Amino acid sequence: MSEPTPAPAALAVLAPVAGTVIAVADIPDPVFSAALVGPGAAIAPDPVAGRVAVAPIAGVVVKLHPHAFVVAADDGRAVLVHLGIDTVELHGDGFELHVAEGDRVAAGQPVVGWDPAAVRAGGRSPVVPVVALDAEESELTGLAAVGTTLTTSDVLFAIA
Repeated sequence: MSEPTPAPAALAVLAPVAGTVIAVADIPDPVFSAALVGPGAAIAPDPVAGRVAVAPIAGVVVKLHPHAFVVAADDGRAVLVHLGIDTVELHGDGFELHVAEGDRVAAGQPVVGWDPAAVRAGGRSPVVPVVALDAEESELTGLAAVGTTLTTSDVLFAIA
């Protein structure tokens, strides 16, 4: 008789940008605010300290666009970071990639440089949704409270 496989340890997800936690319902995009992509949190980035987006977990960059990226942990759990709302329309202008798709990254390692103030000045929201892909809302724990100011070394939430 084989031993049952233990559940994986909770995966701490760092804030990918410095800023203030906002309610998911307040994300100005119905796909994210209704958690259609998956459960998570959102950050209103600090206009200065929030100019570098870091890997929220250690793993492999499985998808990379100037405005969004996905990092997958070795156990398959993955996190999507979307830099601003409707920023795909910028076609990469104002974003600087620090890694390439397929690169292995450490949690906290710079992934994309951007300017949230320029995004706002261009009429778009700089809010950063952070989504636990292929997870259930019940798997998120330790969610940072709305209104909390975080740095990129702070845990935003954990995935059970």
